[in-house]
Amino acid sequence: MIEPGIDLRTWRQFLAVAEELHFGRAAQRLAMTQPPVTQAIIRLERALGVRLFDRTRRRVALTPAGSALVPEVRTLLVQAQALPQRARAAALGEVGRVRLAFVSTAGFEQVPAWVGAFRAHSPGVTLELVEATGDVQLQALARHEIDAGLMLHAPGAAPPGLARSAVGAEPMVLALPAQHPLAQAWRLTLAAVLREPLVIFPRRIVPSLHDAIMAMYQAAGQVPRVAQEAIQMQTIVNLVAGGLGLAWVPASVMQFRREGVVYRAGAAVRPAPSASWPWCETSLIWSAENPLPALARFVDFVRGQMAAD
Repeated sequence: MIEPGIDLRTWRQFLAVAEELHFGRAAQRLAMTQPPVTQAIIRLERALGVRLFDRTRRRVALTPAGSALVPEVRTLLVQAQALPQRARAAALGEVGRVRLAFVSTAGFEQVPAWVGAFRAHSPGVTLELVEATGDVQLQALARHEIDAGLMLHAPGAAPPGLARSAVGAEPMVLALPAQHPLAQAWRLTLAAVLREPLVIFPRRIVPSLHDAIMAMYQAAGQVPRVAQEAIQMQTIVNLVAGGLGLAWVPASVMQFRREGVVYRAGAAVRPAPSASWPWCETSLIWSAENPLPALARFVDFVRGQMAAD
């Protein structure tokens, strides 16, 4: 490891002598006279407590210790030369990392598409991805364990106190066991649907969306019969396939082709869905107090993607 108390000028002098193996030519290369270079090498050897050069009147040769230092010193000087540019790039968000959490529904389309596009757009920024529910994301944001999250919520009910950029909205659809009588009908009555056992996520996961679904039951004068709770949308669909009940899931979940499950949109339900039919939104959420330039670059990228779409 390079001794931290030795300045870069001394290491440049060492490298010049090591490559020239001649103090006079090294001094010329450095636009210096020879005595300061000679004295710098003497001080360096004293500081390290080892001889770096074997020198006589006729020749200069590297010792094993000196030879071992040459590649490390070259790397050190190259890195030192790159530091100003790297600092400027970091200030512009061109290098760094963004820790991004996402809900499973965003993992169907948005995350895979954006990760590849952002890596091409900003190759110096690393995206660290973790799948997490909304409640876990909020806790991680509060503990500064992630920089941003893609969260699901009811329309207009994004978590307060955080910066937000909407990235999508979609209706909820019904997931029904394929063998259920309702799944065989082209037209469903809302009353019949609301009487069926329900598989749903716990309220703590997405409170606003949970409340929106419960409000639909309440508006119809029905009390939901919760048969099972599950955290992940894929798990909910699997439980529906097992016949535990029906579920309300975002339309994007229809891409999860699970045998034993059929999906029905609002158009299949009578009476026609009213304003109470549940929708959901996905938002990119982050702390406005996060000063990370790479995060600002990612947010701008996502906004650009949404504008292009």
